[in-house]
Amino acid sequence: MPTQPKYQHLADHYRSAIQAGSLLPGHRMPSLREVMRQHAVSLSTAMQVCRLLESEGWLEARPRSGYFVRPPQGTHLAPVGDPPMQRAPDPAQYLGIHAKVSEFLALGRMQRFKTNLSTARCAPELYPAAALQQAAVRSLRQHPDQLVRAAPPQGCLEFREVLAQRGMLAGMHLSAKDIQVTNGCTEALNLALRAVTRPGDTVAVESPTFYGLLQTLESLGLKALEIPTSPRTGISVEAVELALRSTPGIQAVVVVPYLQNPTGSIMPDAHKQALLRLCQTQDVALIEDDTYSALVDDAVLHESPLRAIKSWDDSGHVIYCASLHKSLAPGLRLGWVSAGRWQARVEMLKFAQSRSNERLSQMAAASFIGSAAYDRYLRRLRATLVTQRTHTAQAVARYFPPGTQLTVPRGGLSLWVALPGGLSATRLFHAALAENMVIAPGAIFSNSNRFDAFLRVNCGWPFTPEIDHAFARLGQMVGQLASQPT
Repeated sequence: MPTQPKYQHLADHYRSAIQAGSLLPGHRMPSLREVMRQHAVSLSTAMQVCRLLESEGWLEARPRSGYFVRPPQGTHLAPVGDPPMQRAPDPAQYLGIHAKVSEFLALGRMQRFKTNLSTARCAPELYPAAALQQAAVRSLRQHPDQLVRAAPPQGCLEFREVLAQRGMLAGMHLSAKDIQVTNGCTEALNLALRAVTRPGDTVAVESPTFYGLLQTLESLGLKALEIPTSPRTGISVEAVELALRSTPGIQAVVVVPYLQNPTGSIMPDAHKQALLRLCQTQDVALIEDDTYSALVDDAVLHESPLRAIKSWDDSGHVIYCASLHKSLAPGLRLGWVSAGRWQARVEMLKFAQSRSNERLSQMAAASFIGSAAYDRYLRRLRATLVTQRTHTAQAVARYFPPGTQLTVPRGGLSLWVALPGGLSATRLFHAALAENMVIAPGAIFSNSNRFDAFLRVNCGWPFTPEIDHAFARLGQMVGQLASQPT
């Protein structure tokens, strides 16, 4: 029997490492020099190894960067289509989201469930708990009285300085005085909306959008004007322009430029700039929710740097909101807002509403984020999420009936799935709940009924055999419901 060529033997070795998860999607393949040194082979053999794996779809070459592990291919599902970009719904159709969302959340909490696919955050073990604990202990040793001292109203200076430095990576030039620390991004958005609106005003939002934003708008007595949003390029700037010119009373536009919730879209820079110019021309506040940009795939980061909309803002029209809730530590509830021309009002509203955040979480976060360990942690997390997201997409493709559509985003914690034949995800929600599984039906991401045939599924938990079984059972349920009369 002929001996296998050396390059094929080594290709088998690295292919097995990728399949086993030793080399994760998005990770750099050992360089040609490292392959030569580790395996005592020539440059020609090392190149043959990488080229073979590239031809098979396991690696991708990046100019001047080397070879990287590609995400597994083959979901074999059509992507979710763009919505019709016609005029946005009349805000008079506003029905109120509280009751609908509260019903779904209450039903999901009424019983003990064994599989929760409805959330949009990571499993606790993926966050750097030990590093944050060590940072907190160091902070208490250095400042033992911080638990009995109130923090400054704007937030701890050390934390705000670190946030300002990180903002430079997104093209922003902020100082610590431009930042107000908040209790998560929800409070940041709440303060931003209160600063620029009064009850009865209209706010343009993406459609679909995060149900928490719709709840916030209702609690403030505001109307939501839903703007069609593409799963690939985000909110329709043309539809926003039409709405601003034809609908009186719009005081703000709220967007998530990176990994929009729930679609996972990423706005191109040209779209972000066009939206900013439009809001500046119409003198409308542009509220930028940047909760997810830290979770954008490394492959995207290698293509071009991420830029916040605020990085182009020279008029103070952008209110930038962000948090660490998804990317670092849900338990800290740390967010922040930089409000441009409304900064003083936001600071006043924060003080009136909830006073300052406590010190310890800010000091611990500042210590960790300001270290090189933070970026190493983010790279590991992003690579892990690529793997989990890919396995989840493959499970949907494997188990759900023909006609299912799926958009696989380039980062983040969830997938946006369109069920075949317009099947109601609300019906699927109740069927899954009966078997102790929880999903997030599309109906809660809009005040209209346009997304009842969609669902958002979480990819933040490790893809275990139990998760695989849950998707297999969900696929069976979809098939069974599709065969029943509506």
